[in-house]
Amino acid sequence: MDKRSLAQMAERFRVSEQRTEILRQELAVAIRQASADDVPQKDICEVTGYTRQQVRRIVLAGETETTPEP
Repeated sequence: MDKRSLAQMAERFRVSEQRTEILRQELAVAIRQASADDVPQKDICEVTGYTRQQVRRIVLAGETETTPEP
């Protein structure tokens, strides 16, 4: 492995990390929308592989983000 090849691999990794973060945020939005649309939490967990606690945290985080400050 030469320096150039290593740099290319590192760049591919950084791009992948950025894409993963975008997809993570999009999935969180989709989970919140599913919850708002009354999709049972059990079904959200089954589809995403997340635990009920993880789903609750994602949904609650969305509520605090959209709640206007007094």
